[in-house]
Amino acid sequence: MANLQRVFIDGVGLNGPGLPNWAQGREVLSGLKPYLPSATVLVPPAGLPPAERRRVGVLVKLALQVAQEAVDNAQAAADQLASVFSSSSGEGDNCHALCEALAGDRLISPTRFTNSVHNAPSGYWGIVSRAVAPSATLCAFDGSFGAGLLEAVTQVKVERRGVLLVCYDAPYPSPLLEVRPVMQSVGIALVLSPQASAHSLAAIDVSLCDEAPTALPWPELDTLRGAIPAGRGLPLLQALAEGHGNADGNLGVARQRIVLDYLNHRQLAVELSPCR
Repeated sequence: MANLQRVFIDGVGLNGPGLPNWAQGREVLSGLKPYLPSATVLVPPAGLPPAERRRVGVLVKLALQVAQEAVDNAQAAADQLASVFSSSSGEGDNCHALCEALAGDRLISPTRFTNSVHNAPSGYWGIVSRAVAPSATLCAFDGSFGAGLLEAVTQVKVERRGVLLVCYDAPYPSPLLEVRPVMQSVGIALVLSPQASAHSLAAIDVSLCDEAPTALPWPELDTLRGAIPAGRGLPLLQALAEGHGNADGNLGVARQRIVLDYLNHRQLAVELSPCR
């Protein structure tokens, strides 16, 4: 597969254990501060009407939280962005509740069903952002971050428009947890654009490769990367964070190659370079 033309990262959103947002996560991933594990903190999406805000589950909260942070950091118009949402397993809590209902009185809550579908975060993002641009929702098991990134980069180059990428995973309840042991919640979002702007952090090219995935230099964080599919994007964020250090918060990234998990024993190589 030939390399795709490079695109530009304009904004980042992050939430996970000990990485509550991009500003604090960047300091950890750059080595400026130690990693201190703590529970992922989620907040109800402020842009949703009160009824929907009360009903949404962990996955929607996580996805919308990192999506909004990435858009805010990029200073982008949310309603103008196409979007790609990617999760390895989808909404576990509602899936568990529906299975319990089917095994019992078979009375299915319409709200539960609505929130259980794989593209529910995308739908709620449309409500919050008022975006009417195309939105895709993917699932590629442990390769979901790489699949989402490849899809988003392709859309940027083909459609010549900005794309919001949102990758997220959260635990299932037992007994599903024993089959799919995703133990913590992690979300990563990127705003990608076809042209460099004043807010661009770095440029990337992507291609398929057969190299081993890039590991993080800290054992606890690398364990998180390997255990949570959405966390497979952390090496890319670390590369962005290493360029951080200017007083104005801009990134001066060095040229480097990061390899991310993908599918069928192939990996995704990301060539990172300065915007100009």
